Amino acid sequence: MSSQKGNVSRSRGQKHQNTTAFKNDKYGATVQVTKAKSKIHDGLCQHCKGVLEWKVKYNKYKPLTQPRKCVKCSQKTVKDAYHVICKPCSLQLEICCKCGKKEDIVIPINSHLDQKEPEEDGEQTKKGRGRGKKDMDSDDDFDNDFGDLEDEDDEDFDSDSGPKKTQDKSATLPDVSRVSVKD
Repeated sequence: MSSQKGNVSRSRGQKHQNTTAFKNDKYGATVQVTKAKSKIHDGLCQHCKGVLEWKVKYNKYKPLTQPRKCVKCSQKTVKDAYHVICKPCSLQLEICCKCGKKEDIVIPINSHLDQKEPEEDGEQTKKGRGRGKKDMDSDDDFDNDFGDLEDEDDEDFDSDSGPKKTQDKSATLPDVSRVSVKD
């Protein structure tokens, strides 16, 4: 009946309805889905932000593989999918990065960086220590690993190395060029 001319009102509801909502990570989240979910859509108007969130929700969001040309400055600086204007041009002209209209920007560009930096640092230290991984760059781990060697074995190294040298905490490896190994 929907093909009848002039029949714009339906008397019944939709014939086929979904019983459950679509989940884009139903069988385990892929790398692409997790990156799309974590993406912050900044520099967009409310309408464009809703469109991109819909694409992420229903697994239609496809990220860019290479930068695109900005329509304002003609440089290859557009690094976000579905955007046509780069972030510097959008910030300067105060327009939406996707549609190019002078609308109210919902999330300003680079506003999420101020809030995320302290949280990311805290999360990295918690993750690294919680799993038992040691950071090779930190001086504390070096002091803890070789702290007992400095106290107990200094007598053995003193005879081979000559005068005792004090090591700074910033030194990463002890000088082993003068150590002789006996079988």
